[in-house]
Amino acid sequence: MKHIDIFKALSNETRLEILRWLKEPKKHFDNPPSKNPKNIDEKGGVCVGVIQKKAQLSQSTTSQYLSMMQKAGLLKSERHGKWTYYRRNEKTIQDVSAFLKEKL
Repeated sequence: MKHIDIFKALSNETRLEILRWLKEPKKHFDNPPSKNPKNIDEKGGVCVGVIQKKAQLSQSTTSQYLSMMQKAGLLKSERHGKWTYYRRNEKTIQDVSAFLKEKL
């Protein structure tokens, strides 16, 4: 885990908000879209299109944001057919929290 990459990913308000939404996916993403049978998979991952709609971003910007957070280790992704679902990587988030408590 590279802390600088994590802090870069968290330095954008929208990316930070996405991470907050994914903490409680059922609270923030509960209405299934018509084309996709499930917003949230069995592991708590949320479909990219649903995140995009809530964030009111273009598809390309949403993909860039999610990719950056995944590369930083903050998110995990999983494909279900033609849909990709993202969920928080709680281990990394706990590690960052411990790092901040210890070092700052």
